[in-house]
Amino acid sequence: MRTNNLFRKTLIAAGLAAAFATVPFAQVAAQDAARQSQDAAQRQQDAASMRQTQDAATMQDKSSNETVPGKTNDAWITTKIKSELATTKGIKSTDISVQTKDGTVTLTGTTASAGEKAKVEHVAKQVKGVKTVDASGLMVSDAAH
Repeated sequence: MRTNNLFRKTLIAAGLAAAFATVPFAQVAAQDAARQSQDAAQRQQDAASMRQTQDAATMQDKSSNETVPGKTNDAWITTKIKSELATTKGIKSTDISVQTKDGTVTLTGTTASAGEKAKVEHVAKQVKGVKTVDASGLMVSDAAH
């Protein structure tokens, strides 16, 4: 009986010792996980910073490679306005010509009504990069009267 009791106490003591011994391992594992998470976040931040630096360098390269500065922007504005006019209901874009110089858009051609002319001007003004719109060459068709 006494041997049984001693064996039981020894077994309980060994179990408690094993349980308390694993607590520091759990803390170390939690700290390692936190450190790995911080390292991963830092790597992502470094990668994002590197991409921004590369993007800025690419933009500088592109702007310095333009043979005529601003011409690319004007061509983009012209193309964007033509695209917007072609996809806007109530506008017959085939009768309208668009030219852009230094952000100033010149519209020429004919529209079916004064309302269509106003709509064309509005669409052109909404395009990013447009400074002013000159619609003096845009005429309302006599057939609309």
